[in-house]
This record gives sequence, structure tokens and C-alpha cells, in this order.
Amino acid sequence: MPTFVMLSTLGPDGSARLRENPARLREVNADVESMGVRVVEQYALLGQWDFLNILEAPDAVTMAKVATTLAARGTLKTLTLQAIDIETFIESLGAGTSG
Repeated sequence: MPTFVMLSTLGPDGSARLRENPARLREVNADVESMGVRVVEQYALLGQWDFLNILEAPDAVTMAKVATTLAARGTLKTLTLQAIDIETFIESLGAGTSG
């Protein structure tokens, strides 16, 4: 399955909900998985973004549905990127141009 990286930042309502109920993170993960996307890894971050999620989805359309559904709740903003395994990337380049 394709791999995606999702960065997210909480809005004021999202931060308040998380402070009141930290287990909400697991509930959101269950919501994501019910849409056919597997949460592979999840990290809390310091800095511009609050969370980094490594996800596997059947395709970009499914991932877009998840991102849109989460954003529609109004509690967070996301940036989603498709990730390519390094070995797959190297193979896709073939022999390259070096002589």
C-alpha cells in the first residue's frame, strides 16, 4: 500500500479537546482506520506542527477523503504528502546518468 506522511496542527478547539481527553488521539486513529487507512506511526512534535503521522492507504483518493474528513471537523489543519520508499525510488531511477 502507498505510504503517506500527514503533518497536523491543532486549532484552539482541538487543543482544548485534547487537553480534556488525551485518549481522543486513539479515537481519531480508530476513525481513520475505519476509512481504510492504517496508522503506522504517530509522533507528537515540537514546533510548527503538532503531530506527524505515517499512514498507509490503498490510494491517494482514500487518503484525500481522510484528510478532508479530519479537516472538516474544524479542530486541525493538515499537510499530507505521499512518501516513496528509498529503495523503490532508487530502482525507479534505473542506472541513472553517471558513467
